[in-house]
Amino acid sequence: MLSKKTKYGLKALTYLAKKKDRSPVLISEIAEKEHISKKFLETILLQLRKAGFLGSKMGKGGGYYLLKKPEDITMASLIRVLEGPIAMLPCVSLNFYERCDDCPDEHACSLHSLMIEVRDNTLKVLENRTLKDLTAE
Repeated sequence: MLSKKTKYGLKALTYLAKKKDRSPVLISEIAEKEHISKKFLETILLQLRKAGFLGSKMGKGGGYYLLKKPEDITMASLIRVLEGPIAMLPCVSLNFYERCDDCPDEHACSLHSLMIEVRDNTLKVLENRTLKDLTAE
């Protein structure tokens, strides 16, 4: 299940992606239009800026703007930044692998192969969908 942080981050990015001129947008505008707490949104947008998805401009005419084209931003990359690992178990994660504490042998684990299949199918969807796809829906 996606957290509210991820849901709101995707909504904010979709709002920015729909802007044709790519000019900076105030947090207050995004928060109002997307019904998101301004304070919570500030934290989310800062995280996305640090991850290289957004730029920001201070002062008059300032705000946040996309650094990349919407068609170049995959859902997988956004979810990894906002949510963390896509895999449901750490032992099948491609980017955040950790051995499960309660599992003596991953290859004998009854869940391991199922969770690899879930991860692979989820990634297939998320890697092939972009922010631009969300603007069309």
